Amino acid sequence: MDRIHRMQAASQEGAAPFFTSDLSVNEFLMVEEAGFDPLGLVVGSSIYHIGYQIGNWGQNMELAVLSQAMYAARELAMSRMEAEADAFGADGIVGVRLSVGFYEWGENLAEFVAVGTAIKSKDGTSHKTPSGKPFTSDLSGQDFWTLLQAGYIPRGLVMGTCVYHVAHQGWRQTMRQFGQNTEVPQFTQAIYEARELAMDRMQYEAMQLQADGIVGMQIVEKPYYWGSHVIEFFAIGNAVNALRKDHQIAKPGLVMPLTG
Repeated sequence: MDRIHRMQAASQEGAAPFFTSDLSVNEFLMVEEAGFDPLGLVVGSSIYHIGYQIGNWGQNMELAVLSQAMYAARELAMSRMEAEADAFGADGIVGVRLSVGFYEWGENLAEFVAVGTAIKSKDGTSHKTPSGKPFTSDLSGQDFWTLLQAGYIPRGLVMGTCVYHVAHQGWRQTMRQFGQNTEVPQFTQAIYEARELAMDRMQYEAMQLQADGIVGMQIVEKPYYWGSHVIEFFAIGNAVNALRKDHQIAKPGLVMPLTG
């Protein structure tokens, strides 16, 4: 927190506000146009030891130990980023990026990093979550401005993860399919089930925030170091709430673009 204290000291009353940000120039201008000031770059990190679990060779199944590890480590990084934003007195964080890195000092050790720009409303209106935390969002500055124009505010970056073992095919089944165009049902079903589990968990997080919906959703699939038949399905999106229930969204043809 020393970095935050130094930045706050550099922005004493009467002095020009000092901030850091990973926003592009256009994003910075759009966040300002939306009525928010950037306060500083906020970071959360967790180096996490991921446990070990073996899937049944011929069975589709979630590897719950790995799912829990990937979820808990990301949550630690996110919560530490939110704590930095809270120290700034921020209303929220935009442009959040989540990354996972593995290092040579151990294949079971991974660093989970969350990075974003803390922002605060210019007019003093609080946009924190019902629990009093800054909202989080991976929307760009442009998308953040567009969302506000449509009468919505980000409530939180919601996530769901599922590490899944996809069953191997037996020798006989492989030979029966050799040279043929045919669906492999067990693979199809495995991928479908794993995606559904990740999406359900993401939607549950949004419901816990009492959100109206989720925008900007992505599903990322990565094997990491676990082997070709073990994949993490990671669903992430922005839970949003309407600012006013009676807000009318302008028709696209009537929206005037910003000019430089």
